Amino acid sequence: MTTPPPPYGAYPPPYGGYGYPAPFGGYPQTKPTNTMAIVALVCAFVFAPVGIVFGHISLSQIKKTGEEGRGLALAGLVISYVITALTVIVIVLSVLLLVAVGRSLENLNGMGSPGSPGTIRQSAEPEPLPEFKRPATLGSNCQYPATTEPASKPATSPRTGQVPTDPALVSASITTNRGNIGLQLDNGKAPCTVNNFASLAQQRFFDDTTCHRLTTSATLGVLQCGDPTASGTGGPGYRFPNEYPTNQFRLSDPKLKTPVLYPRGTLAMANEGLGTNGSQFFLMYEDSMLPPTYTVFGTIDKTGLATLDKIAKGGVADGTEDGKPTQNVTIESVRLD
Repeated sequence: MTTPPPPYGAYPPPYGGYGYPAPFGGYPQTKPTNTMAIVALVCAFVFAPVGIVFGHISLSQIKKTGEEGRGLALAGLVISYVITALTVIVIVLSVLLLVAVGRSLENLNGMGSPGSPGTIRQSAEPEPLPEFKRPATLGSNCQYPATTEPASKPATSPRTGQVPTDPALVSASITTNRGNIGLQLDNGKAPCTVNNFASLAQQRFFDDTTCHRLTTSATLGVLQCGDPTASGTGGPGYRFPNEYPTNQFRLSDPKLKTPVLYPRGTLAMANEGLGTNGSQFFLMYEDSMLPPTYTVFGTIDKTGLATLDKIAKGGVADGTEDGKPTQNVTIESVRLD
């Protein structure tokens, strides 16, 4: 008995039978993504120089193997180069900034401060203090803004605004345990400074304070007073701008950094830079070399210089040229005559 044929004839052969190819010729295999390309892109954000190295290695491998990932490698290279360039620029700018700041600090150190007047190099022909030329705004707007440091001793700031420049000279005296020091305050040249000194004297700010520093070097002979803490850092809790001789120069003038001769008998303000005057002052018993950034506001009489000479003769307590005087110097009072 024979089996009947299937309906509609024989079953057709499967695809590819009888010499027919499979649909679309079969599916091609997908090539893998180059590992180095992925690493290059990751390293671009982690450590750019390594990303550059891996990026070039990846492109070389892709060229040889035909792997995928060329776009990743190129992206890693571009990002790595950009980040590396920006990093170099930032480093260079930072170095330049540090150099500029360092030079500025050196200049400030050269200008001196209450704690350290700096090293003064004396020229063969020292320049004298400049001739006084009265500024148009002299004494017209004295200001004493507060500092972040509180007053070392209770004190209020002087009156602000316009102050008189007449009389040109005001007599004052400092009484110490070592003798009297007579002063002529130069109100005609430094009215804001004299206004401050007079105000502190009237408030008895200087009474019972110690002159904390004596300098006996070849280029600087001063007794420094006016700090109630006797540490070199004390003050009245406010500050005020420089006057003569600083106001005879433009602030950009390099001569502000060049020492000039402050003659024996000069009374000048100590400071930590332009505009940082407070209560500390210099009594100069010898010709001294300093940049013209210390306000001159008076002179010392013969009696006062004799007193200072005796103090200077005792020397510095530690045997150096700068420090606490061997002879303790206490200001008992400062009075306007």
